[in-house]
Amino acid sequence: MCQGVELSLELIRGIENFEGFDGRTVATIGTFDGLHLGHQAILHQLKTAAERKQGRALAITFEPHPRVLVTPDSPPLLLTCLNEKARLFENYLDGTLLILNFTRELMNLTAEEFTRTYLVERINLAKLIVGYDHAFGKGRSGTINDLMNLSRKYSFELEIVDPVIVNGRPISSTRIRHLLAENNLPRAIEFLGHPYPLSGKVIGGIGLGKKIGFPTANIEYSQRKLLPTDGVYSCSVELKENKYDGMMFIGKNHFNPAEAKSVEINIFDFDENIYGAELFCYPEVYIRENRKYPNTDALVEQIKLDKKKILMTKK
Repeated sequence: MCQGVELSLELIRGIENFEGFDGRTVATIGTFDGLHLGHQAILHQLKTAAERKQGRALAITFEPHPRVLVTPDSPPLLLTCLNEKARLFENYLDGTLLILNFTRELMNLTAEEFTRTYLVERINLAKLIVGYDHAFGKGRSGTINDLMNLSRKYSFELEIVDPVIVNGRPISSTRIRHLLAENNLPRAIEFLGHPYPLSGKVIGGIGLGKKIGFPTANIEYSQRKLLPTDGVYSCSVELKENKYDGMMFIGKNHFNPAEAKSVEINIFDFDENIYGAELFCYPEVYIRENRKYPNTDALVEQIKLDKKKILMTKK
């Protein structure tokens, strides 16, 4: 994150809406799922190169995640859905975020066809900055060596950014997904370099929280989102321009067994009707696992203990 620096992000959806710059475009391209420390290193180099060339910084990403089409039987759950990713880019990119619709037509372009059609003819590329493991084109057949050859053929500069290494291994989106699956949220947040976002529209629930004195905002989260381990968490909440503390529940509500897994947030010191509002929530500390209680009185006593513990963690 660029501390103390005001960034300006322009968001463009679709190559058809991209008008191009003046020939000094410095670009990077990738899925950027999670926008982790490795991605941030690339964006730092992008910013530096754009300043040196007195050009415009451009980050290109895709929606949906390419593997939804490339490997439809096993696409990864997402660290960041598109709105979460775009919101994070506001903290790290002073320039333009171009979101390409990942279609079968795009998927079937060869590495050279993609480079010529998108990067050269449409974007007028001066320099491309990518990560050490970048692969592109049909079947990810385009390698770094191919990019080097294409950069010479189409006269743009190429810079390869080294990985960010922790414990002898590169930070990657896959590695962070594994950490979340292992209930290691603190390590995942460390590798991300920012809080883990979970967003959605506030929808109606069964109203139990309000009845027992702990009203919750039920979040309509994306089914493509990788949720942290079921249980109770301390969390922070962003609603419009305001920030709050709270506690988050992820899991199946045992008092409503017909319901699927839910994400519910009790926002501290807050009493407003926010149905339909968009919430951004950030789980912080894992408090306990999801449990089944014999009655609501037992649940209330446990929630009181949870809140007390959470308030202690926030001191």
